[in-house]
Amino acid sequence: MTINKALLALALGFALAACSNQKQAEDSAADAADAAAAAQTAADEATAAGDATADVAQDAADTAADAAAAASDSAADAAAATTDEAADAAADSADAAADAADQSKDAAEEAQQ
Repeated sequence: MTINKALLALALGFALAACSNQKQAEDSAADAADAAAAAQTAADEATAAGDATADVAQDAADTAADAAAAASDSAADAAAATTDEAADAAADSADAAADAADQSKDAAEEAQQ
């Protein structure tokens, strides 16, 4: 393999890794947004039913919305990252935010029941 081919293969590998991190972060942000929407629905249903736990459900929905916003920010960071390490960190941060949104959704749904 010539040096040019090796450098091209290396560059393609870096590009693929960056795209993978960006896609992972975008997927996490979408998952977090879905969880936040579900949490808000649960909170709205608890409020409509006059449940005493409506405030708890709304707090959980607000937390899920904040986590979804953080995941979206992390996805943008992954897209703008100039190093693999930064892209990895941003994608991991988006995953963590999506997990937090999902946990908050679960809390809102439990409070609604």
